[in-house]
Amino acid sequence: QVQLVESGGGLVQAGGSLRLSCAASGMMIFRGARMGWYRQPPGAQRELVAGIASGDTTNYADSVKGRFTISRDNARNTVYLEMNNLKPEDTAVYYCNAFYFSTNYWGKGTLVTVSS
Repeated sequence: QVQLVESGGGLVQAGGSLRLSCAASGMMIFRGARMGWYRQPPGAQRELVAGIASGDTTNYADSVKGRFTISRDNARNTVYLEMNNLKPEDTAVYYCNAFYFSTNYWGKGTLVTVSS
């Protein structure tokens, strides 16, 4: 059974940095999964933040380009989201997503709060 566990969220001041991690288990071929980070701000819908394909091609929401970096370590079955120059509008619950053998999997989320 595929499981995704996020960590690294917390409270940070505007302009600060955080690194989120997502540890995946239950995947025979982690490197074959398309991984992504989504977020859901208070009172808003979930939105894509960044994605990384099996070939390490990445894509980002316009709002985080130049500030966030997604990466993966296939040896550790882990995907990361490096977040720099954080803004109050980045406050949200951040979810790890895996698209693996035509199925979407989600973690339970980690809360990021950016104070002004």
